[in-house]
Amino acid sequence: MIEGRRLRLARHLRVVWIIATLASRVTVAQQVPDITAIVRGVDASVKNRIDHLAAYTVTEHYALFRGKDQTRPTSEMLVKTTYRKQTGKSYEIVSESGSSFWRNEVLAALLDNEKHMSQPANTETALIDSTNYEMKLDENAREQINGRDCLVLDINPRRTSQFLFRGKLWVDAKDFAIVQLNGTASKSAFFLASAANVTRQYDKVSGLPMAVHAQAISGSSLLGQTVIKIDYTNYQLDLIPTR
Repeated sequence: MIEGRRLRLARHLRVVWIIATLASRVTVAQQVPDITAIVRGVDASVKNRIDHLAAYTVTEHYALFRGKDQTRPTSEMLVKTTYRKQTGKSYEIVSESGSSFWRNEVLAALLDNEKHMSQPANTETALIDSTNYEMKLDENAREQINGRDCLVLDINPRRTSQFLFRGKLWVDAKDFAIVQLNGTASKSAFFLASAANVTRQYDKVSGLPMAVHAQAISGSSLLGQTVIKIDYTNYQLDLIPTR
């Protein structure tokens, strides 16, 4: 009799375990929207930023490090950046220090690339949306970043460009705003270096996702490793009112 009770208890516990497992899987499935809805949400968030951002100014601090030493910058630049929807970005160098070679050959070239990309005729070619990227859910579909519940996407560029990246994208699970990007550029921006591995972190400023930190790591057999870190502060946004 005791053995029979034990058998019935074991069966009961097994049934409970199966039901709990299935319920947890259903809960996870309910928490993660299907990829079509996610991509549609990402596209809508990107379009909302474009439609509402007329202009902004921001202070950008560039620090370039050589080799493995990331405590003492080889070169630094402090830049005031102005963006206008009609014309793109312009720069005012507030201060600079360190090696003029690395400032001129790398940091100045980086600013020129950003200026070129921000021009109205070119901006759409670098947007993080379904026109420029194929997107699918990562195996680990949800993660927390800085206290924000995020959906994780694997992204692949639809063409080769120094402004498009192959890697991962984190978007806010509530409104699909971009929170973080990590990937390798599909084309190198500099002929002497490999394509950079880039990380960008975003936060909301006046309700819109804006970059707050970025890092690019590239290298070559001739020049070794180069790391560029960028911090964005003191945003002032000029928004287009919602009609």
